[in-house]
Order: sequence, then C-alpha cells, then structure tokens
Amino acid sequence: MPFRLNRRQIISGMAATGALAAAPLRDAFGQARVQITEGNVAPLPIALPNFVAGTPADAEVGVGVAQVITNNLKRSGLFAPIDQAAYIEKITNIDSPPQFNSWKSINAQALVTGRMTRQGDGRLKAEFRLWDVATGQQLTGQQYFTSPEYWRRIAHIISDQIYERLTGEKGYFDSRVVFIDETGPKERRVKRLALMDQDGANVRYLTRGTDLVLTPRFSPSTQEITYMEFGQGDPRVYLFNIETGQREIVGNFPGMSFSPRFSPDGQRVIMSLQQGGNSNLFVMDLRSKSTTRLTDAPAIDTSPSYAPDGSKICFESDRGGKPQIYVMAATGGAAQRISFGEGSYSTPVWSPRGDYIAFTKQGGGQFSIGIMKPDGSGERLLTSGFHNEGPTFAPNGRVLMFFRDPGGNGGPSLFTVDISGRNEQRVPTPGFASDPAWSPLLS
Repeated sequence: MPFRLNRRQIISGMAATGALAAAPLRDAFGQARVQITEGNVAPLPIALPNFVAGTPADAEVGVGVAQVITNNLKRSGLFAPIDQAAYIEKITNIDSPPQFNSWKSINAQALVTGRMTRQGDGRLKAEFRLWDVATGQQLTGQQYFTSPEYWRRIAHIISDQIYERLTGEKGYFDSRVVFIDETGPKERRVKRLALMDQDGANVRYLTRGTDLVLTPRFSPSTQEITYMEFGQGDPRVYLFNIETGQREIVGNFPGMSFSPRFSPDGQRVIMSLQQGGNSNLFVMDLRSKSTTRLTDAPAIDTSPSYAPDGSKICFESDRGGKPQIYVMAATGGAAQRISFGEGSYSTPVWSPRGDYIAFTKQGGGQFSIGIMKPDGSGERLLTSGFHNEGPTFAPNGRVLMFFRDPGGNGGPSLFTVDISGRNEQRVPTPGFASDPAWSPLLS
C-alpha cells in the first residue's frame, strides 16, 4: 500500500542535474511571482499542459499528473490555471524552449512543462520544468523515478516545488489528513478512523467502526497517530502506526481522558484527564511511560497544543467562568489568558510556523473558526456558521482545515480556508467527516 513507503523509498534517484538544474535563488523570481499579503491576492495565471509521454498508457498518467497539479494550485487560491482549450502551442518536447509569445498572448505568467517516460525496469521517470513566461527563464526543474502506482504522490511533490518557487513559502500538497469518517443514521452513526491525501484522494480506513473513535492527531516526527477510543469501559488513548498498522495503548488512566496530542519531537503525549468534576493536563513520556501533571485547578482544562518549538502550550480552560484560551510553559506553572472577546473559545491549536493560534469561538448562535497571535492580539475570525469546529493547520501554516455540521438530518463535512479568511473550499470525502488533523509534509 502506498503509505507504507516514505519519500526516499518512493522517489529513488531524485535528481536535479544538467539542463534540469534549479536556477540560482537570486534569479529565481522574474515577473512570475505570487505576492502574498493579508489582503486580497490576485491569483497568478499559470499554464499547465499535459505531460508528454511515449506510450498511450504513460500519456494517461501524464494527463493525470497535470490535472492533480492543476487542482492543487487552483484550490490554494493563489493560482489561476488557464483552460487548456486556450493554449496555442502544443508542447511535444520539453527539452526545447517553449514559444513564449504564444503563452504571453493568453496571459500566462508561468508555464509548467513535463514528461513521463517508462524505464526499462518498469519505473516511471517524471520530469518537469517551471518557466517564467515574461523573461523566458527556467525557474526550476527536477526529475524523479517512481513505481507507476505512486504517480499521484509525484504530482503532489511537483505541486509543492511550483508553489514554493512562485510564492517563497513551503508547499503543503504532499501531506495527508486523518479524520473521523461517519456513516449511517444520526442516532446510530458509525465512526471510523480514516486517512486520505490532503486533496481527498486515496481514502483508507484504519479502524472498523465497532468502537467509537475521537480526536485523532498526527505525530510531527513519525507516521503515527494518537486518538481516543470508547470501547468497553473508560475511553483509552492509543498510538497507531500507519506504516505497520500496529497500535498500542498509551496507558490506562483513572477516569476519562481527552484530546491527546503529540509534543513537537514526538516523544511525549499531552492530554486532559478528568477526575471528579475537574479535568487537568498531564503529559506522558512515551518511552518511560512516566506521567507528569501540568495543571491543578478546580476547573476544566482541556485541548492542549504545543508551540512548534516545544517551549509552551496553549489550552482551553473555564477557570475564569467560561471556556477561554490560556498559554503556559510546557513544564507547567502560571498560565496567561490570551482570549478576551465575547463568547467562549475552544479547541486551540498552534500553527507550525508559531505565528498564530487557531480556535473555535462560540457566541450569538454562531460557531466561528479564527486565529490570534500567541499573545492574544490580532484576533481574526475566518469563517462562521451554525456549527464549525476543530481547526487544524496545513504543514506550512497557511491553510486551516475544519469541519462544519449543518444540523438536522445532515452530517459534518470538511472544509479548508486560508488564514486571510479567503478561499473557503469543501474537501471531498466518501461520507460525512469530522475532526480532521493534518500531517506534516511526508518525508
């Protein structure tokens, strides 16, 4: 299965040699560059012809690769792929420079050309070049070798290369999302742990649905997930290795445990444990299984999330009367409240870039997804609705995924929105879906 291999195993012989060498960074950006600000972004017009190929079978893959890249860039909201029907030049040889005037005449500012070639050992060789149409410069180029079944993965990796070269920020397309797949009538909903590519493709079910599963979270350093399962008796926190399919219990805790989440180095799991009417934060070392209590308040402390450098955590607490967001040192101690708007705040999560904390805000009959800086300043609501919840950041910290439940007989769906509040998009899933958690970039 594809997820059993890492990038090094999938892309053997990755190279950027000869004519495909990347341009020096100082020459990397001509006129073709996306300017990202907090205001409106004018999407960059980009042309993405189908990758050329030597055989009909490879030509089909070449069409698929170009389509996946097109969809990725379009969904980001930063690019405006030009309809192939408008193309004047037909790319037949990527080793020859394109006819740039033909691409200028349809307003393309960037052009991607590519080729799929079947090797003698059965592998596919994928090549691409990214061109600045105005200057005629090649901005970057790469070649990859892979087994044919991993062509979608190659398309995501190429998408990341294009995104990074034209925006100056890391991409997020070569990543996955774990979520709760929900099927059946509302009163008897079956919930399974599921995994998919960030664009909704390659859905795989990790549990059978016999027990209720909640709050899956990715490890930032390994291909592991932590989640809660309600089986017989109290809920348990599990670790699940998605490469091997093996799972293990993190520990048996008295009372209820909630919202487990990994530390940035993947060596610890932080969670909320209920004891009587209160719940406090605890951290467990996954090697020694030793547990340390971080909070001891007559309140409900829950939903902890580490800063990317591991020095602090944010969490939700009603110690002030209603749920608000607090920040404290990762080792415990005094906590500082950072949310002060009307309504209640929950499900805080720290951005991988460290610049924002995302949250769910409830008030006035609405659930909003928002972000604020770690000191509580700059609060901005990105989207509101009947029931929005559970934000999770893309690996580059630029996009949030969350779930929305319209109520009634319907069920929840997954959505993405840019941290500027633009470009809200529904994420395709086989059925109802909730509680997404975005993986780091695959390695």
